[in-house]
Amino acid sequence: MQITQATEYAVRCVLHLALSPAAQVVSRREIARAREIPGAFLAKIAQQLARAGILRIHQGARGGYELLIPARRLTLLQVVEAAEGVIALNTCVAHTKICTRTHRCAAHQVWAKAQRELRATLAGVTFAKLAASEGAPARNKTKKGK
Repeated sequence: MQITQATEYAVRCVLHLALSPAAQVVSRREIARAREIPGAFLAKIAQQLARAGILRIHQGARGGYELLIPARRLTLLQVVEAAEGVIALNTCVAHTKICTRTHRCAAHQVWAKAQRELRATLAGVTFAKLAASEGAPARNKTKKGK
């Protein structure tokens, strides 16, 4: 199992925005160049992140992307699930009513535990923590300190 390239690019994009000054609109070109993301691919990813309420897309000559959730509150889980959909290690864990073997399957409990632990790990990492790991404090905060 491996995350998609789109998810990797989504994380890079959001991290770049988290490192940008508060309420700053960052151009697609700057993010693409700095984070090594193909521009057209970045535009598609940004649409997904905007639908999830993570960023706002500004159109026009001075357009670009703006982070809507403060880096200290935005988790890796939120960005991964915006790009990938809800994490489900197995169909039986995501849709327990579909699998008739759920209650007697020895592997089901392992899948369920692994999924809980993966989600908890990703939820425990904020973009402020990632920014700090990259050697710079996250400066991005939304207006009114939200």
